Amino acid sequence: MGESGAAMSGSGEQLFEAFLNRHDDETWREIIRELKPFIHEVDRTATEIWFYFFPLALLRGLQQAEDPEQTARKLSLYGNYFLKDQIDSSHYFLYGDRYWPQVKAAVSELAASTSAPASLDLASLVRRVASDVAGKARDAESLVVGITAVAFMTLQQVGAEAFKSSAGAIRKSSNQSSGKSPVQILTERARDDSQGLLSLFRPDKIFTISFDETDSSAKFKLINTQHLTTAAANDKRDYHSREPRCIVGEGPIPVQCRTASCGTCWVGVLSGAEKLSEVAGLEWRRIKEFGYIDTDEPRPIIRLACQAQAYGNVSIVIPPWNGVFGKFIRGEKSMLEEELERL
Repeated sequence: MGESGAAMSGSGEQLFEAFLNRHDDETWREIIRELKPFIHEVDRTATEIWFYFFPLALLRGLQQAEDPEQTARKLSLYGNYFLKDQIDSSHYFLYGDRYWPQVKAAVSELAASTSAPASLDLASLVRRVASDVAGKARDAESLVVGITAVAFMTLQQVGAEAFKSSAGAIRKSSNQSSGKSPVQILTERARDDSQGLLSLFRPDKIFTISFDETDSSAKFKLINTQHLTTAAANDKRDYHSREPRCIVGEGPIPVQCRTASCGTCWVGVLSGAEKLSEVAGLEWRRIKEFGYIDTDEPRPIIRLACQAQAYGNVSIVIPPWNGVFGKFIRGEKSMLEEELERL
């Protein structure tokens, strides 16, 4: 490509990024709600979880801060909270992750185009790209829509240049889960462990909690109605060396307090939300203060693992970071409302 072509490409990328930046977390929530009927069931909840894991509000707050490191300390941010550091790996828990190289290439091409987008409706653009990729892969569009929405949001957060220059490789699974069909995965998620012929005489039923479906060893056992973190603590494998937020001897879920005070143990519920206890008052208050989710659903897809009791097999996803940015979000909204009142 010559200099003029490169300049046109750069101009296209700037225009497309400007278009994406018109969308905030609330508009993205609306877009995902609009896309949900078109996302295969295997990725419907996973896509929603991903968008809760990587909110724009957090990134914007750090970008606008005079001292981002000091702001991160004030918000008690720990772990990997920048999407730019995990462009190709943040979405490993989506079935559509296997289409990432093709989706990433298609979204990069769209961003570099100097032509106006075919539609200024982002949901329609997501579906168009997903349809193109699915057609070339000879797969159902519904399997690609979720990962395509993730690609658009990733580009918005990291910028077109970083998005395009990342390797585009996908994470290898240890149990060859890429060979499982969506139906097989959904069937496995819905199944509870068999309790045997004597289960009627044994009150303490045992269930399995999966915390990474791409790894057949990423599971721990839970006694009926146990809290997720209590059960996880019985898994004595070394998780700290791989994830410093995990305390030695406390299992794979990062946890500091067990009293809903720190927010360290937040998780996404990929499947089995109906097999968890309803959210009580303390968890409601704290999970909103942390800024993780704001909903009135009794069993939402984002939970504090130290407060959630399970009575069946559940599949969860552990986010790569934790913090307390709810106050920051509310503060920003208050400032905006005050500004509007002055006008």
